[in-house]
Amino acid sequence: MKKFYIAILALAVMLPSLSFAQGCMGGDSEDGVKVVGYIQPQFEYQFLGDDVAPLHGLNSTNSFYFNRARLGVVGNIPYDFSYYVMAELSPTLGGPYLLDAFISYKRFDPYLTVSMGQFKTPFGLELTTPCQSLHTVNRSRVVNELASPFRDLGIMFLGSTGELFPIKDLIQYRLAITNGTGLNKFDSDKFKDFTGRLIITPVEGISVGGSYKFGKELATDAEDDAVPNEKSRWGVDVSFDKYNVLFQAEYIDGSDKGSSWVGGGCGEEPTLVEGDSKRNGYMALVGYMTPWNLQPIVKFESYDPDTEADYNKQNDLTFGVNYFFNEWTRLQLNYVYRSEESGDTDANYHEVDNDFFVMQVQVKF
Repeated sequence: MKKFYIAILALAVMLPSLSFAQGCMGGDSEDGVKVVGYIQPQFEYQFLGDDVAPLHGLNSTNSFYFNRARLGVVGNIPYDFSYYVMAELSPTLGGPYLLDAFISYKRFDPYLTVSMGQFKTPFGLELTTPCQSLHTVNRSRVVNELASPFRDLGIMFLGSTGELFPIKDLIQYRLAITNGTGLNKFDSDKFKDFTGRLIITPVEGISVGGSYKFGKELATDAEDDAVPNEKSRWGVDVSFDKYNVLFQAEYIDGSDKGSSWVGGGCGEEPTLVEGDSKRNGYMALVGYMTPWNLQPIVKFESYDPDTEADYNKQNDLTFGVNYFFNEWTRLQLNYVYRSEESGDTDANYHEVDNDFFVMQVQVKF
């Protein structure tokens, strides 16, 4: 039992390094072609009022469904190339379709790797954490709104300082040039998105990150008219994962000129809204790994969809517990309490009956 607990704890310590992966499985294979993937069947029950529509695209207030079901292959080609291909099979997310597919040139690893294809954009802590390593079932609302598109087509330069300093991988960096149009889409104009991320790890288990993105596009509205959009995003984050204690916090700020995309998180289609906008939000999470492979989690998140308007923040408080059966299998239970500001001058919070409970089982391979 002690050895088993040590293995789980070692896995938890690895999560910060996995969070910088380009794909959701976080690696390649040293033994030729390797099949990888995971499935996430789950049950969700929504505590909704009579005038509240079901959340997350469900057709009823409670349902069993697949959150994600992903299958792919990874491998190396002698001597300096690797490949990563992942498909999304879950009908909940509109599958099947190609999720990730990129080739990496690793001759100068760990100082420089060049990847080209479709991959996760390197923005922020929670987005770059693989879906199968998230500490709560869902990502934060601010990430879904401001870090999208989650995946894009382009080229990425990434690496670290390796063994140059006494602390291994003291500095890690990512720089991506992408279409800015999202999954499996041609660029609709001559502009590109530029995304950069820098992570500093002064002590093992403690890291500080910063991210920045900017780009332009001529988006198409419902009448097929071209609508200009100029966006910029910046974010800071911190992660502490030592002594069985986990703490993470992240802040993201975004501004758009001309138009903006609303939504567009994992598996969602964003909605184009005309006009300038300024938005921001943050999340903070704390957890503790017990000797019984049980990890209680509490997470608070706040999202402001219009910083120039008063009393319109949307806040979620998640009470969760993660149970690790083994290295490959886990159970997550989350209850999400949601509250909204009322919009009046007293900034009173008012209750909208839209809390929900979700249970997810995951197996990865």
